[in-house]
Amino acid sequence: MKILKINHTFLFLAISLLFIQCKDDDNYTPEVALNIPDPIELNLNEAKIAEGKETFRFDTFGDEALWTDVLKLDKATLGETNGGFGSGLSPNTALSIGLKVDAEALPQEVVDGISNGSIDLNDPLTTVALLSLDAVVGVKGTFDNDGNMIAMGITCALCHSTVDDSFAPGIGSRKDGWANTDLNVGAILGFVDNIALADILSVDTKTFNSVVNNWGPGRFAPVLLLDGKVTKPNGELATVIIPPAYGLQGITHETYTGWGEVSYWNRFIGVLDMGGQGNFSDPRLNDPDKFPLAVERGVYDISVSEDLVGPKLESLFEYQMSLLAPKPDPSTYDEAAAIRGQELFNGKANCASCHLGAAFADNVLHEPEEIGIDDFEANRSPTEMYRTPPLRGIFVKAEGNGYFHDGRFSTLNEVVSHYDNHFSLNLSSNEQLDLVEYLKAL
Repeated sequence: MKILKINHTFLFLAISLLFIQCKDDDNYTPEVALNIPDPIELNLNEAKIAEGKETFRFDTFGDEALWTDVLKLDKATLGETNGGFGSGLSPNTALSIGLKVDAEALPQEVVDGISNGSIDLNDPLTTVALLSLDAVVGVKGTFDNDGNMIAMGITCALCHSTVDDSFAPGIGSRKDGWANTDLNVGAILGFVDNIALADILSVDTKTFNSVVNNWGPGRFAPVLLLDGKVTKPNGELATVIIPPAYGLQGITHETYTGWGEVSYWNRFIGVLDMGGQGNFSDPRLNDPDKFPLAVERGVYDISVSEDLVGPKLESLFEYQMSLLAPKPDPSTYDEAAAIRGQELFNGKANCASCHLGAAFADNVLHEPEEIGIDDFEANRSPTEMYRTPPLRGIFVKAEGNGYFHDGRFSTLNEVVSHYDNHFSLNLSSNEQLDLVEYLKAL
């Protein structure tokens, strides 16, 4: 009887443990489907969106004062044969340095001429003709009554729009908000009369050209003429990759290092980099240690008689906020693996602790040490920190210039591996691959 009693007790304990285990299993629900939230909906003004679209595509903010009066882009485009200087900018040359052509702006006779070869794409005057049609994305020509080009400027679309190549490489329908990863900003700066830019850096034009001509496609240096830093401590050129202007719904730190919100940065770029005629003030730039060239040039406080930038910021913001991140084609990722990756993203990998909610970002600035990278670019900003980047449409960067602000990681696999090592996540190789598939699905 005693032995039987012990067996009954053992059986009771075993059943109890089994019940508890089943109860815990009942609380766990494995991921069975992709559950990607819809983008945040904003209450936008349709009229302002339309106005902002025109600004984004065609407004130079009066930056012809820089690109024509100082840098002589118009003369460089025409070439010596047509009253300018140099070899000129033919359509083929323009396409080779990443400029794009809006096919929808081309009349049928031009489409036919390009197709049958009767239009010479090696002639700078063909570029001028395309400019007269407002067909060169992000570049604006001004013409007199006789059809002569008398000025040139640039718009937001130069860097933050591309085309779908539906007609030919570099020629197609516009894709506003997409980073122009082919655009060789440095080649353009090396093409113009850049003596004034070289003077700001206290170098000769040969030295200046040797720097900018090596930036490469899709890269630029937005604060070079503020801090004068040409290279990183490791000797690499100090550039960042051109970011997209879409998918900013619900984001409050829109720049890599959190300089300021969208309209602040639009004013910053519009006035300080594009050369637009507008007011700009930021006392943080009045720092001779961090921004010696900004102090020397007095650009921390700019006041003009007619502000051509400020009045456009509201509608420009509305248009940018209307630009949703692209959605990936389901055929480009493995759904079953992505579902497993989703579970890792929200669980073991802990990605959702920073990339949370419908915005996939926590809107928090982080110390460089937190994310395991150097502080060089962070220290070029007033915040000295990095933002959490939103992840929607991250698959697009696979065909661009890499991940993070400077493109240091060429693939998502490298990004995941970096965080696996930095945070000691102990993800298996298969788990890392699953996480990549989920990221590709965002």
